[in-house]
Amino acid sequence: MITRLSQLFVRTLREDPADAEVPSHRWLVRAGYIRRTAPGIYTWLPLGLRVLQQVERIVREEMDAMGAQEVRFPALLPREPYEATHRWTEYGPNLFRLKDRKGGDYLLGPTHEEMFTLLVKDLYSSYKDLPLSLYQIQTKYRDEARPRAGLLRGREFVMKDSYSFDVDDEGLAASYEAHRRAYVRIFERLGLTYVIVKATSGAMGGSASEEFLAVSPTGEDTFVRSPGGYAANVEAVRIAPPPAQDAEGIGPARTVDTPDTGTIVELVDVANQKFPRPDRAWTAADTLKNVVFRLVQPDGRSELLVVGLPGDRDVDMKRLEAAVSPAEAAPVTDEDFADNPGLVKGYIGPVSLATGEAVQYLGAEGPLKVRYLTDPRVVDGTAWITGANVVDTHMVDVVAGRDFTSDGVLDVAEIREGDPAPDGSGPLSLARGIEMGHIFQLGRKYADALGLKVLDANGKLVTVTMGSYGVGVSRAVAAVAEATCDERGLAWPRALAPFDVQVLATGKGDEIAAAAEQLAHDLDARGVRVLLDDRKASPGVKFADAEIMGMPVSVVVGRGLADGLVEVRDRATGERAEVPVAGAVDAVLAAVRG
Repeated sequence: MITRLSQLFVRTLREDPADAEVPSHRWLVRAGYIRRTAPGIYTWLPLGLRVLQQVERIVREEMDAMGAQEVRFPALLPREPYEATHRWTEYGPNLFRLKDRKGGDYLLGPTHEEMFTLLVKDLYSSYKDLPLSLYQIQTKYRDEARPRAGLLRGREFVMKDSYSFDVDDEGLAASYEAHRRAYVRIFERLGLTYVIVKATSGAMGGSASEEFLAVSPTGEDTFVRSPGGYAANVEAVRIAPPPAQDAEGIGPARTVDTPDTGTIVELVDVANQKFPRPDRAWTAADTLKNVVFRLVQPDGRSELLVVGLPGDRDVDMKRLEAAVSPAEAAPVTDEDFADNPGLVKGYIGPVSLATGEAVQYLGAEGPLKVRYLTDPRVVDGTAWITGANVVDTHMVDVVAGRDFTSDGVLDVAEIREGDPAPDGSGPLSLARGIEMGHIFQLGRKYADALGLKVLDANGKLVTVTMGSYGVGVSRAVAAVAEATCDERGLAWPRALAPFDVQVLATGKGDEIAAAAEQLAHDLDARGVRVLLDDRKASPGVKFADAEIMGMPVSVVVGRGLADGLVEVRDRATGERAEVPVAGAVDAVLAAVRG
């Protein structure tokens, strides 16, 4: 069936939307694929919906091929299952909560682990029913604090989530691998350049966790990889600590005057002037800076955390947030320092923290020791210049393990280009990507919380082990648009394009209109999806719209018709060729099918 542009519900725009930050957002709005309804919420127009359905088709075909079965849960869900897993609280402000007319608590589903678990518990009770994989393609809701980048970070989005159910860990490993292979096929069919990286599980819980990232300079995720094959989301990188050092020859820690040294740069300058090293100059890497954060739990409780790390590194907030989840971390304010005089801004030192001299005075149960965690590089025997917790004063030759000990290790320092890979496979390089899929070996977290058990072969009740696997379906539309668009507009691959070809009638004569109409019908009869631009608009408008809409092939029926020719344009390569009208259908078929 031919679709006529004169009848299609679409309006292209000549100006960028004011809130567009990335190319995919700009072009999807300008080309008439989506329209903004509210921050982070978009209406799908006919062209956009066709692309979304193409992504759904690919995902559905591969999930069905691996043996998963499709179900569909409501988006409006009761509170009780999420209370049982503590996620009613742990999700914090990201959860859309509401009450019905009787005062019952509900939420708009951000993810459906609880519901899948309860469904299987309700219907299955024997090991003979397993293994089982179920999936759905459903709208999810998360109250993002900063929705941005159009479909890439919204508050309402379409997601494929699937769950595997097995009797034992061996079965879980097999289900996980089957999903992993299916994901490889999905992202290859979508035409994305992607990497598979180690990831953290966050609020989902579980053990093994990997992300599928579409490589993109506009992506929000930073990942690392090495020449030897190591790849990880930056939040999941775990630095291999150096061996402990021998501090036998290091003298006792001493206090030095360091006026006006509230920053690491100022401290290093003063150190080289007032107490220079005999072997080399002091550098920021010789200093131990201590950064204070306030951790706020989902239930509102908060505490202070001090992170000690080499002074040449900064805390990576994304790594910190992943490490302390579900708590949220924020730098402390001047008011926090005023309320906690045991911490001296710019001069915080580990000795006072370790001895308990620095305390927070706002604890409900009286004075509480501040929690102090250090970077993995701060191993026993390492010596540092660090704060003395007194204004204009530092300490030199403060040795870890001798002069102070921390409450534990927290690996949240920034990862840099050239840092060694944790597995020894070479220097790390950094790149950015868009998270397109995330797979987890959940284990028994949700089955334990919700009582999902089956009888095993020996008639004994055992807890089912689960996997969770997500694909961003609506995000895939934006990710592919991001990867294929150019300065003129969208440029869809055939697998996702709303139409295979756009036929443009670019002339005023009835002969041109009739020839374009006939060509469209001939292509349609050969199974080609055709968009016919039959509008009474100028050739310039039609050319601009064809480029911005991004169908893989355009056929221009215009002035060349007098010579028995039409022009075939490839949107991705920009190549153009004049072909005889009699051979136009075959030429278009060859161009469309590659």
